[in-house]
Amino acid sequence: MIRIFSHYVHRQTVLQVSSDCALLVLMLVAVFFVPFGHAPELLSVAGPHVLSLAAGMVVISAATGIYQRGPHLTPVQSCARATAMLVIALPLAWLTFGLLPEATPDRHVVQVAAMAGIAAVVTRRVYVTHWGAHDRDRVRVMVFGSGTAAHIVGQTLESSDPSVEIVGFVPGPNEKEPAVPEERILRSDQPLPALAEQLGVDEIIVALTERRSGSMPLRQLLDCKLFGVKVYDLSTHFEKRLGQIRIDFVNAGWLIFGEGFNQGALRTAIKRVFDILFSTLLIVLATPVMLLTALAIKIDSRGPVFYSQERVGLGGASFMVTKFRSMRTDAEKDGKPRWATAQDDRVTRVGHVIRLLRIDELPQLFNVLKGKMSLVGPRPERPFFVEQLTREIPFFAVRHSVKPGVTGWAQVRYQYGSTVEDSQQKLQYDLYYVKNHSLFLDLVVLFETVGVVLTGKGAR
Repeated sequence: MIRIFSHYVHRQTVLQVSSDCALLVLMLVAVFFVPFGHAPELLSVAGPHVLSLAAGMVVISAATGIYQRGPHLTPVQSCARATAMLVIALPLAWLTFGLLPEATPDRHVVQVAAMAGIAAVVTRRVYVTHWGAHDRDRVRVMVFGSGTAAHIVGQTLESSDPSVEIVGFVPGPNEKEPAVPEERILRSDQPLPALAEQLGVDEIIVALTERRSGSMPLRQLLDCKLFGVKVYDLSTHFEKRLGQIRIDFVNAGWLIFGEGFNQGALRTAIKRVFDILFSTLLIVLATPVMLLTALAIKIDSRGPVFYSQERVGLGGASFMVTKFRSMRTDAEKDGKPRWATAQDDRVTRVGHVIRLLRIDELPQLFNVLKGKMSLVGPRPERPFFVEQLTREIPFFAVRHSVKPGVTGWAQVRYQYGSTVEDSQQKLQYDLYYVKNHSLFLDLVVLFETVGVVLTGKGAR
C-alpha cells in the first residue's frame, strides 16, 4: 500500500493507472510522429489536448471502477466496466481533439487514432487483470495469531485483495483454541525471523486475540522488521487494507498517539474553498435536473416538493437538511422516527428513481454553500438516532468533529444502512475519513460517487 496525502492506495493500482496513462500518451504522441512529417509543431499544439485526455481517463477510470480490486471480480464484470468506460471516454476523445485548430492537418485521423488508442488501453487493462497477472506481483503474508482476530484478518485479506497470498497462521504462546483451519496453522520451532525468511514472507500481521504478558515476541518482530519484512498491528492492517478503523480492535491510545486527525486552519480553509467552488458548479449543472424532478414529484403524489428534517452536524449542533421528497407525506404519521430501508414501502414511484440516482440529495448543495455541510463527510443523522448510537457504539461522536457531507467515504464503501449494526459498520469508514481526510481523499470519494450513481450501488 502507498500513502498519498494520508490516504492508502494499493501500490498496484497506482502502477496500473500510471502505466495506462503513460501508454495512452505514448500512443497519442506516436500518432503525430508516424503519419506527419511536422510532428513537433503539431505536438506543441495538441500537447494540452493529450494531457487533458489522459487526466480525463483517470477520472473516468475512478468513476467506472475499472481498477477496483476483488478476488471475485469476473471477466464479465470487468468487461461491463470497460464498456461503461468506453461509452464515456470515446466521445470525450473525439470532442477533445475536435478542439484542435481548423488548420490542423488530418485532424479527423488524430481523433480516430485517439479513440483507437483508448480502446486498446482499456482492452489491455481487462486482459492484464484476469489473464496477464504474474505470481511475482503477489504479496506473501504471514499472520501471527490463530484465534478469532486472526480468522477475521484472513477473511478480510482473501475477500478484499486478490494479490495477497496467506502463507499460514503462527499461533501465539497463549492461544490454545485456534479459530482458523488446522491445516493452515504453521507448527514450527523456528523463531519468526527464520520462518519468515524460509517462507519468503513480505508482511506479518500481528493478530493475537490474547495479548497477556509473554504473548508478544517483540524482539523477534523487531528483527523481522530489520530484515525487511513489514510488520503491522491489527488496527493498521484494517486501516491500510480496507480503508476503515475497526472499533472492535482499536483503542483510544492508538487513535490519540497515532498520525491523523489533522483539523488545522489551512485544511479547513482549503476544504471550504473547494466546497464553495464545486457546489456552485454542481448547482448550475444540476438546475435542469432539479426543475424536472420538482415537476415529477408534483405530478406523482400530493404534498410538497421538498422536505426538511433536523440533523446533527459539526460539533453536535443541529441544523435543517433539505431534500427532494421521496416518501409519502404520512411516512411517519405516528411521530416515531424510523430507519429508512433499501426497499422502503413508504417511497413513492418518483422517489424510487431519484433515490436510485441520488437526485434527492441535490438540494443539500445549498446547505454546503451555507457552510452547514461539506461536499464530502460523514452522513448527518437525526438527533433521535445520534443519541441512541452514541450510547451503543464507541467513538460514534468522533464523526461530529468534521462537517457532515452530501456524500462520504462510508456511502461509497458500504451499502445503505438501516440498523444499529449497519451504523457501526459505516462508522468504521467514517472514522477512517475523519482520521485521514484530505483534498485528495475528497476527490477520490467524489469520483467513486459518480460510479455509485451510475451503477445504483447501495440505492435506498
